[in-house]
Amino acid sequence: MSLSKTEFGVGCLDSQRLLENAHVALKKLPPEILDLGHVFVSAGYELALVGGPVRDAFLALPPHDFDLTTNAHPDVTEELLQKWGATTWGIGREFGTIGGQKNKLTVEITTYRTEAYEVGSRKPVVAYGDTLEGDLSRRDFTVNACALTLPDLKLVDPHHGLEDLAAGILRTPVSAKQSFDDDPLRIMRAARFAAQLGVTVSEEIKEAMKEGAHRLEIVSAERIRAELERLIISPQPRLGLKLMVETGVCDLVLPEFSALRETVDEHKRHKDVYEHTLTVLDRAIALETDENGPVPRPNFTLRFAALMHDIGKPATRKFEADGTVSFHHHDYVGAKMTRKRMKALKFDKQTTADVADLVKLHLRFHGYGEQTWTDSAVRRYVADAGHLLEYLHRLTKADCTTRNKRKAAYLEATYAELEARITELKKREELDAIRPDLDGEEIMELLGLTPGPEVGRAYKYLLELRMEHGPLGKEQAAKMLQEWWNTPQ
Repeated sequence: MSLSKTEFGVGCLDSQRLLENAHVALKKLPPEILDLGHVFVSAGYELALVGGPVRDAFLALPPHDFDLTTNAHPDVTEELLQKWGATTWGIGREFGTIGGQKNKLTVEITTYRTEAYEVGSRKPVVAYGDTLEGDLSRRDFTVNACALTLPDLKLVDPHHGLEDLAAGILRTPVSAKQSFDDDPLRIMRAARFAAQLGVTVSEEIKEAMKEGAHRLEIVSAERIRAELERLIISPQPRLGLKLMVETGVCDLVLPEFSALRETVDEHKRHKDVYEHTLTVLDRAIALETDENGPVPRPNFTLRFAALMHDIGKPATRKFEADGTVSFHHHDYVGAKMTRKRMKALKFDKQTTADVADLVKLHLRFHGYGEQTWTDSAVRRYVADAGHLLEYLHRLTKADCTTRNKRKAAYLEATYAELEARITELKKREELDAIRPDLDGEEIMELLGLTPGPEVGRAYKYLLELRMEHGPLGKEQAAKMLQEWWNTPQ
């Protein structure tokens, strides 16, 4: 491995630490990667580890993937991968990428290239390049424009990306305007990397984001969603979201969130909903569990629900006669808005339903503080939350951002009481899966019915009894169902 401190540039902050990280990380490279480098070099071609894996090595982060680049064209790359002993696939062949797997190691190798969008096109036009330096110059940011040649592990960093990484600054290899013109999705990637790496972006990037935000309209919803998801599950999503708002990008991608700034009024009759939402997001992140817990981090569903929980407020804001302000039904309005936005961004149906349900339910707890709930009300709370109960617990707690210590203590104690009651009911009842005491077959046999709407009505009646009274037992449930059935409706 041929790395030296001078390759980081003069005056670079923490360059020694980055160098030490890289030496440790690169020693842990799978030997198959170096073997693959020998295969390419022996055939007269170049091969280099590039982008994220290189950046992460200097941050002491384990690589999640192995992206490689070469001057070999896809057909040759495929042949060399097979010689290496890999199973190959060409799903990215049109972009110059061939994938391969050997044992449990998966690699993707892309031919040196340049790429840009044609006016009005949603797909980049790919042209092959000739040199590694040329390939690096067309990459999104300098921190990703670093490569390690294989098998000798020589650092190639023509744009001083490691200096920028040490300094915590995001820059582009070419002008930011040109870079974003080549691929508008890089505007979203700038926000994502701010959140992922905890870096600031250059003023040039900020200006280019403002100027080019409208070009995101030519990028597919699926690609935008993928970047948004990665931003939300990053260590510091607040940084990326604020950057999106400040540059106008959020007005196009997530306008419901940026619109929260509209709820601020000069009389300060209510809290800043925009800043409140960012605080709720931070608090929700802090309440995530480890991978063995009920809400494993990083948890997109919880985080996105925290981000969207108050988006119904601008549409429902009303100034009352007494000078206060209200947002009646903003939970239901916000849930509909959330569902609509997530559908437009092509989120899957389950994630969309889960986030929208959390938004709809995020105020339910406050009724508990106003009056003591019956066991029936607690059962309905649990039943409505369903598999999202632990998520709802955390969203509700995160939403308590009051600076009034007495009020905060009261809300915390009240919610703790509700959780205790849920726990107690779970000990006595099968609360996680509330069902009637009789199933469909038993209902049909008792009432002499065949499958149809009448069975559904009877099932719903028994479910209401179960909610109201808890477990009745089959004998009592059958008796009450028979009486209901024989009573004229």
